[in-house]
Amino acid sequence: MSAVILSELRKIRSTRMWWVLLVCEVILVAFFAAVIGFAVVFSPEAATDVEGEQMLLPDVQRAQLVYTIGVSFGYVFPVILGTLSVTSEVRHRTLATSILLEARRSRIILGKFIAIIPFALLYAVASVLTGLAIGALAFAIAGEPLMLGDAEVLTSLGMGVLALTTWAIVGVGFGTAVTNQVAAVVILLAFTQFVEPILRFAGGFVPSLTSYAAYLPGAAGEAMAGTSFYAVAGASDLLAPWGGFGVLLAYAAITAVIGWLTTFRKDLT
Repeated sequence: MSAVILSELRKIRSTRMWWVLLVCEVILVAFFAAVIGFAVVFSPEAATDVEGEQMLLPDVQRAQLVYTIGVSFGYVFPVILGTLSVTSEVRHRTLATSILLEARRSRIILGKFIAIIPFALLYAVASVLTGLAIGALAFAIAGEPLMLGDAEVLTSLGMGVLALTTWAIVGVGFGTAVTNQVAAVVILLAFTQFVEPILRFAGGFVPSLTSYAAYLPGAAGEAMAGTSFYAVAGASDLLAPWGGFGVLLAYAAITAVIGWLTTFRKDLT
């Protein structure tokens, strides 16, 4: 099994894609942290929820919201990395070679899940540290408390790292189910950037949908951090942190099983 994991680690490191996505993630998280962070501290009266009512957030919740902004907007990068770790093999026709070297296909899938973890941790830490740095700068400039000694804020930071790490695992599962690389990336971008936000904001206007929106993958990841831009705006409810973790793992497991029953069970040419 160690040989399989080492092989999967080398496959990820052998391309530039992993660090290109990492740079893009840091830039995007820095942008949203700056926009939302400075808006929260300098224009709090402009922040309104989906019903148009002004949002007056306590210091702890403001810090959680800004510091973990990457969990709300940056998770697309680790999930794409996880997906590419599978779909790249199908696209470049190296999966057949991998199976020739390790006939037990379940080990290949497990190896991909394990190998993605160190990269996922790197993405998660980079995202959280970027949000923390930009957010803390905004609070410091405005003379607002940083709240870095608050237990709730520290817990949100730690759970944010875990959430983003879990997202990469979800990506591996999704990649085993949708092995066409172009289709997989398009579906992920369309769902995470358009479909789910629309569904969650729709839940803010239709109360009967609000509880169901909490089980969407993006909402589950945000639940782990304890707050989110969408939840603060009243667009959707959030599960308990460990409930969100369980939902994300369920998405990874379900998609991996689908992939195991399809791509990884059929003959390859």
